[in-house]
Amino acid sequence: MHMPHLHPALQFTHPLPYGALLHDHGVQFVVFSRSATAMRVLLYDSVLDADPSEIIRFDPETDRWGDVWSVFVPGLKAGQLYHLQADGPYEPQLGQRFDGTARLVDPFAKALTGCYMPAEDGITRPPKCVVIDDAFDWQGDRHLRRSLSETVIYEMHVKGFTRSATSGVENPGTYLGVIEKIPYLKSLGVTAVELMPVHEFPIHDTHGRAMSRPNYWGYDPMAFFAPHRGYATSNEPGAQVNEFKTMVREMHKAGIEVILDVVFNHTCEGNELGPTVSFKGLENRVYYMLENGGAYYRNYSGCGNTVNGNHPICREMIFLCLRHWVHNYHVDGFRFDLASILSRDREGHLVPNPPLVEQIAEDPMLADTKVIAEAWDAAGAYQVGTFASMRWAEWNGMYRDDIRAFWRGDGHKRGALATRMAGSSDLFEHGGRKPYHSINFITSHDGFTLSDLVSYSRKHNEANSEGNRDGDNNNYSANYGVEGPTRRKDVESLRLRQIKNMLATLLLSQGVPMIVHGDECRRTQKGNNNAYCQDNEISWFDWGLIHENADLVRFVRSLITFRKSEPTVRRETFLRGTSDQPGDLPDVSWFASDGRPINWTEDDPCLVCLLKAHASPDDLAATRHVLILINGSHQAREFMLPPVARSQPWRLLLDTAAETPEDIYPEGDGPSLASRRKLNLQDRSMVCYVAEQTVAKRRKAGGA
Repeated sequence: MHMPHLHPALQFTHPLPYGALLHDHGVQFVVFSRSATAMRVLLYDSVLDADPSEIIRFDPETDRWGDVWSVFVPGLKAGQLYHLQADGPYEPQLGQRFDGTARLVDPFAKALTGCYMPAEDGITRPPKCVVIDDAFDWQGDRHLRRSLSETVIYEMHVKGFTRSATSGVENPGTYLGVIEKIPYLKSLGVTAVELMPVHEFPIHDTHGRAMSRPNYWGYDPMAFFAPHRGYATSNEPGAQVNEFKTMVREMHKAGIEVILDVVFNHTCEGNELGPTVSFKGLENRVYYMLENGGAYYRNYSGCGNTVNGNHPICREMIFLCLRHWVHNYHVDGFRFDLASILSRDREGHLVPNPPLVEQIAEDPMLADTKVIAEAWDAAGAYQVGTFASMRWAEWNGMYRDDIRAFWRGDGHKRGALATRMAGSSDLFEHGGRKPYHSINFITSHDGFTLSDLVSYSRKHNEANSEGNRDGDNNNYSANYGVEGPTRRKDVESLRLRQIKNMLATLLLSQGVPMIVHGDECRRTQKGNNNAYCQDNEISWFDWGLIHENADLVRFVRSLITFRKSEPTVRRETFLRGTSDQPGDLPDVSWFASDGRPINWTEDDPCLVCLLKAHASPDDLAATRHVLILINGSHQAREFMLPPVARSQPWRLLLDTAAETPEDIYPEGDGPSLASRRKLNLQDRSMVCYVAEQTVAKRRKAGGA
């Protein structure tokens, strides 16, 4: 290779930061390995090259600084393709798995290109790394910095959102395809999208073959710093970088934040029988939690291995990765998959104040971002409500289970329903946290869609080719008389009502609501509650449903609009059941269906909730009292208005048993209750009224 003359200042090799660093006159390659005896960079001219065109060897005398190997290669530019290769001890019984023939993905690679190439000679050839120029025209874009209490999250899969031909987009299944659907997201009213994994993960197996069960969800990472190449429209190496940035920029222009679902708990290298793709071939004993002297992998992830997140080297890598996505991609937050693994030490023990969790919470570079934990793991840890500090919000799995169980008709769930709707103070308040630390959800990517939740009493995962053994058996679901699709109008009417009941409960609860893409239009996975490998119509968003179920979309859109306009249902402090002044309404009151104070020991699935109008001191807009009546029983019930509610000018907001358009009044200006003291609620239904309290009245009452 021709070596051009270098400016003297460029002849000094900097040992940090890690990765392939682009300079004016070449590229600096920096990699960590404590046990390697030799290190090489393999350079390629094209994606399809089976073998390198140039091999750059690190000089252990001049190119090694402690455990950091660093070499500057002049003349290289953005777009250069490369692998790493390391010699070292192969002693599996001691946790050493160096393979001097293996082509390795750089753990800090900013982009990958291509797929696994056939390995007739026994050499595994993973996707190639790409040298990236981070420059991008952000057009002045900055983080939106929306508070959690004002957030409505929409969980979605980048590919599945537009891959169906029904999407009608120019670039289906891609980052750019998502951009084409931003008007829909904006019209729905969501304030943030939570993207299922966009870090690189394998498209083909290690022999270059299409996988019989592809990891459609993407929970199988191989390069944490790189956006997934499979969601780019262009095959040009590194194109996914600019396309992803363009998507984020355009989301921000629409006022929508971007949250990434990140998987720092395991990698695609699997257990001791898995391939050597990256970390195993560079420093296996550091990057993974091992056992039996190092011969086997601890498996708290359920995916074969566990990243050693609280080892200082791994901790630094994860920390730098988060900064990379915040600084270079302007993402607004992270949802940490199986986050309890981040609370485990190197022996797998759960520890208080785990260093990585605390470092993420305290990092000034991440201060404007949202950090959300899935506070459990596959080995039995369950930390909902106790995961970490004030900085962390959490997926509230108990909210999901309690709301599902109540509306299904399980006994003794009235108190649980009230607790969850009030913000789950039982889980979060004791640590000084707030209602918005609870990410409320009824469905997520993992499990039934909302339509399937009310259409199937059991899972139907036969298409996964695992004998229907995969997926959770405990779904709190019901089919209401028919398993799956039906033409019975009575069953379909009840199913739709139950969908509205759960969506209304979610969007009127204190805390932060999360909706799964397609639940607003009855997307179905045909009873599959573990569609991780279904890269097809089972998982893809059918955009025809937007029109087919336009009335439900309107219902959800109107609910989101109400929530965003009404601080009474998204308070930043927990409800106390007390009033600010004598004679004033308490912030929340609970009643039985007969209008009397509720007896929580009774097994009655009916209740009434009265929320006093609430606004922040600097909010001069009118705010409203909210009256929620819930009949969870299987019979119609008569409700008496509580005496304290009879003098208010109530107007109907929603009635889940009514036909559209009478099921919801977006402005809360539906029919008046007038002087009525009694209401009849259909079985398994929910009604909500609002009564406006003016600024003047609030001031007189000592509010604003």
